Amino acid sequence: MAFLGIFEFAKFRFNSYHFQIDFKSNFFMQYEGVLRKMQTEIGNPIQYYMVFENDFLNVNQVLGKALEINFIKFQCLNCGNDRPIFRQGFCKTCFYEIPSAGDWIMRPELSTAHLDKEDRDLEYEKKVQLQPHIVYLANSSNIKVGVTRKTQIPTRWIDQGAHEAIEIVEVPNRYLAGITEVALKDHIGDKTNWRKMLTNNVEDENLVEWRNKLKQYIPEEAQAYYIADNTETNLEFPVLKYPEKVKSLNLTKTPNYKGILKGIKGQYFIFEDNTVFNVRSNEGYYISLQIS
Repeated sequence: MAFLGIFEFAKFRFNSYHFQIDFKSNFFMQYEGVLRKMQTEIGNPIQYYMVFENDFLNVNQVLGKALEINFIKFQCLNCGNDRPIFRQGFCKTCFYEIPSAGDWIMRPELSTAHLDKEDRDLEYEKKVQLQPHIVYLANSSNIKVGVTRKTQIPTRWIDQGAHEAIEIVEVPNRYLAGITEVALKDHIGDKTNWRKMLTNNVEDENLVEWRNKLKQYIPEEAQAYYIADNTETNLEFPVLKYPEKVKSLNLTKTPNYKGILKGIKGQYFIFEDNTVFNVRSNEGYYISLQIS
């Protein structure tokens, strides 16, 4: 075994994966790149993918393995510069300038493209706002109302960690969806308790009954778009063990972390020591990820 005494490490690349062998320990994989929202694929359970510039990882395949996360720098998802991330993966300058971070993103009732009125970039706003949108009920920690583009169903529900969801109305633009959500928020919540969602301290609800009960509160402009005959969708997440309590990993305070991955729910990693890591809220963070 003199060969191993001389060459203790070997690195190589095969397809999209970076591999390293430490001959004194075990084989491991390493990835490096800027964090973005995990891509998902419906299934039983849901499949999760981390997508980097030249690599991708099916996260389900590393459940039960040790993940080491190292924060290297910031990389704004718009300009690419190493500037502190302000919100939604963007630096402060980009957040206040680019059309994809306008106020109507978080508050769809502020949408104005249907009036041919520009916020930051009318062409972009027409492309996003003037397409079918869904107002829905989702149960992740409790029942909540939400809005998303039709093309984002069921992705939006998965990202929120909802184990069941149902569509209420399908409208032709974001504005109508927004005013419907505002009206329904007077009678049902619009927030998720992420701690409750991650500990799986949730109860099943009859979403068809809730949908029918809320129908009377839909604004007149959206009443014609009410969906009266659909059923709820149920979602299964890849979790080996739910934590009893959760502690959130903050990469700016803890730039290096290692733990055993026990589950994925919403956009969260769940680790054996009850640490949870929200990939979505850390978009724009450039990291290295080692799996062993």
